[in-house]
Amino acid sequence: MANGKIKADTLEHSTAGSLDTSYVVNGSAKAWITYKGTSTNAIMDSLNMSGVVDNGTGDYTMSFTNSMNNSEYNLVDGTERLENNNSPGITGFETTGTGSYIHNHWNSGISVSDMFRTYSQVQGDLA
Repeated sequence: MANGKIKADTLEHSTAGSLDTSYVVNGSAKAWITYKGTSTNAIMDSLNMSGVVDNGTGDYTMSFTNSMNNSEYNLVDGTERLENNNSPGITGFETTGTGSYIHNHWNSGISVSDMFRTYSQVQGDLA
């Protein structure tokens, strides 16, 4: 069976109207991850993420399976909570690169802390 291509400038639905395909290509997440940052660090689910390196308390390097075109992509993140209580978490990004980014976590007392569950989403152009 041969692989084929579908080429279209717009997608049209029978009742919901049409959409320019550039919105699909440019507006879709290029990578996302949900991971557990306490006890045993573990990826719970992901897209285009090859792994997480635990650099120490609240400090993780997230690696892409397929690199980004440049390091100026958009990152959106959030945390669920600390593992043994309901204290909110604060997340941030220290460094972004084409193959990975460094993700940091703090608890509400502004001390570095591992979070029970953390989420990240990346939008931009793949290399």
